Amino acid sequence: MRRLLPILLFAALPAWAQKGDLQPLPAVPPPPPEMEPFDAALEPQVTIVRNDKETREEFRANGKLYMVKVTPTHGKPYYLVDRQGDGVMVESEINPNPVRPPMWVIHSW
Repeated sequence: MRRLLPILLFAALPAWAQKGDLQPLPAVPPPPPEMEPFDAALEPQVTIVRNDKETREEFRANGKLYMVKVTPTHGKPYYLVDRQGDGVMVESEINPNPVRPPMWVIHSW
């Protein structure tokens, strides 16, 4: 503890020394002109369809369906994704926790 106190005081010395040299920050520049108009067409349109068996969230971009999230009343949700853009939906695993620990057999008899 005796060694820690002088180290902390020595580390805080530059912060005390800079108090007189503070200057205000410059004003934030405006965004570039190409970013000014917000294009609502870039945002996906989400349609939620509920029935007694499941809830479907349909994601569309430019009016084209590209992904469906299906949440059954009992069970885990799954995703159907149009990977090729041809309208054929394929079940896909979109996992919010992509960490998979390695599971190797080290020893068996």
